[in-house]
Amino acid sequence: MTNARIRLSVGAASGQRAVAAVVGVLLSAFGAAFVLLPVVADGLLRRVTGFGDPVPSYEDVRDLPPELLPPDLHDGAAAAPAPLRYAGLCGLPFLLLGLYLVLRVLRTAAWLDGTRASVRGALGTRTVDLATAELRGGAFAQRVGDDGVVRVPTLIARDRDSGRRVTIPLQGPGLGNLPPYELRALADAITAGRPDQGRDADAHALAGQRRTMAGNPLGL
Repeated sequence: MTNARIRLSVGAASGQRAVAAVVGVLLSAFGAAFVLLPVVADGLLRRVTGFGDPVPSYEDVRDLPPELLPPDLHDGAAAAPAPLRYAGLCGLPFLLLGLYLVLRVLRTAAWLDGTRASVRGALGTRTVDLATAELRGGAFAQRVGDDGVVRVPTLIARDRDSGRRVTIPLQGPGLGNLPPYELRALADAITAGRPDQGRDADAHALAGQRRTMAGNPLGL
């Protein structure tokens, strides 16, 4: 096997990346506007209704009884937030969702460095050594077009010591298998120095399936 770093052909296609990035930016902009709008509207409302007028000085009102004091001079009134501002919190989920969507579509990547497989998501990167990890096959559903759904096969690797897990899709953005050399590199990383008996026998079977996929790239 080679020790060269191999970038795996996973993640969204360029068109899907562009669409997801635009949607994420719009969601973030909507959320940010919703968060800021109550603050702006509150100030504007105070000016329109007269509540934004300058507060009298202490010298002007010191002889007035407490019940006749302006609302802004009551104890704790200055510190009480306007209820309108709480409405801005409703925009936070949209803001965070938009940022997460942009980060995920732009950052998602996977690569193989020797026997170590790394998968990068929106917020971090996980790395597992395929030569020693517990391995199993899996699949997840992915929508294609308006009504179609396909099952994308995956390789799931779990580090025996730390429990860290990575999931590597075995199909690329066009929903075809990964290129043959990438599948063979994964198979070689799985079997590197690994015994072919006992609990590791299944890992060799998974590696054999990857080599079979590499030998039949068209899936015929």
